[in-house]
Amino acid sequence: MKITAIEYFRLDMPLAIPYKIAYETVSKTSNIILKLTTDTGPTGWGCAAPDPEVTGETAEDVIQNIESILIGLLKNQSPFQIARINHELKKLCPKASSTMAMVDIALYDIMARKARLPLYQLLGGYRSEIPTSITIGILSLKETIEQASYYLKKGFSIIKLKGGLHIEEDIEKILKLRERYGDAFLLRFDANQGYTHEETIEFINKTQSANIEIFEQPTKLKKEEQLDETSQNIGVPIMADESMKTLKDAFRMANNDLIDMVNIKVMKVGGITEAKHINSVAKASGMEVMVGCIDECSLGISAGLHFALSRPNIEFADLDGHLDLLEDPFTDLFQLKKGILYPSKAYGLGKITL
Repeated sequence: MKITAIEYFRLDMPLAIPYKIAYETVSKTSNIILKLTTDTGPTGWGCAAPDPEVTGETAEDVIQNIESILIGLLKNQSPFQIARINHELKKLCPKASSTMAMVDIALYDIMARKARLPLYQLLGGYRSEIPTSITIGILSLKETIEQASYYLKKGFSIIKLKGGLHIEEDIEKILKLRERYGDAFLLRFDANQGYTHEETIEFINKTQSANIEIFEQPTKLKKEEQLDETSQNIGVPIMADESMKTLKDAFRMANNDLIDMVNIKVMKVGGITEAKHINSVAKASGMEVMVGCIDECSLGISAGLHFALSRPNIEFADLDGHLDLLEDPFTDLFQLKKGILYPSKAYGLGKITL
């Protein structure tokens, strides 16, 4: 089997409701969709969700990589040579993780379609469903309460609250959510690098009664030692996100016992292959794992979902990045019912009709 055609198109998708996190406000996103056609039938689909802060790329960078590198690299090659293609891509696009993810996803999609299996079964098939959190950005207290009410009525059982700008406001929101809705849902908090070590300790001490399940990336990326200081001094699991982008990052954090959990995002780390390596490091070191996402259309979310379902030590998911995207052309790749994600029974990433 050989790849005979490489096609792509760009999706510019506005968000139904812009959201705010500690370092930016997001109102739209761009994804690049890759289609790889083979000479014997199976077609593979991949998605890139470039983000200058997370993946180090823009949409224009991804397109440039396709036209100047990927077409020449992939044309007339076997799609099953995933290791070789990824090795070459790392040399040619060393700081373009969503470009690498896009290719890697498409190759796995071809393989699963050839095997006539849903991708998660090809990857390991440990489970067939996983609950996801739903994220509430930085809003006023009133708006936060209203959004939480809306999502809880929709059946979500895990709320992830963004913060990191004003610690007292964050504390008030956490306590009010518990006061208003009790313990019927799990509560996670993401400071997106917005706190100092001292503020992190203060936040945890003042929200102890709220039983926060996961505290994500409280301190700055460039002050990694604060993650260690924090994780050693509080009872809430600390999860690395921005600090964990590569396999080397995962090894360093595990070797130095810096954190309790890692957030593996397929776009951030450069694909499913690299995600599997990072997950193995996490498993060996006893770190818990969540599969997360950025602003990805349903195709990208589907890739994250299939990876999350494939491994027994991946117990957490934050795969809601598609929910507020308008003009997403991919439908029926998976189902979301009362906060639980279910993969399609179709081959690969699911049935694609455009």
